[in-house]
Amino acid sequence: MPPQPLTASEFEFIEDTLLRYGDDHSVLNLSELDGYLTAMASGPTQVDIAAWFPPLFGDQPVRWRKPEECRRFIDLCVRHLNTLAVQLASAPETFKARFEQTRHRGQPLTLAEEWCFGYVRAVAVSNWPELPEPQASRLRAITDCAEQDNFDLPVDLDVVLHRQRVAAIEPAARALHDYWLTQR
Repeated sequence: MPPQPLTASEFEFIEDTLLRYGDDHSVLNLSELDGYLTAMASGPTQVDIAAWFPPLFGDQPVRWRKPEECRRFIDLCVRHLNTLAVQLASAPETFKARFEQTRHRGQPLTLAEEWCFGYVRAVAVSNWPELPEPQASRLRAITDCAEQDNFDLPVDLDVVLHRQRVAAIEPAARALHDYWLTQR
């Protein structure tokens, strides 16, 4: 039976937990966590939770207020990871990254930088080997976005180019998952 996707209240619990226990070296929001777990679900090998969980909090031990809080957080993260893995393997067309939304000059604008940063962080934690050029190009679409700093959008932002770059990210993530799936 496929895992149940997380509910809005479960995502809210995860986000609250990330903010409560995180710091500048941690995954701090749902978008970044979603990118991180997408790369974990997509990589060349399955990564043990003992390797992928500590980087969520900058490899620093977390002083949980209650053990139940820790258990629930881990269970929800694993369930989201499994949901992403099943979705990418069996229904990739339904995969939607949890990008952030903002407004720029009165218009809605999708921001993918945090998601991409999480993805890139997971690629490093997973020690992905060098990719052949077509896949390396797809990974660059994600890493280039992760290197952008759009916390303060420039007034002269090329919105059309920005939207094109963001639109390339989900197909790149799907293609990278498909590539590694055939290599496992």
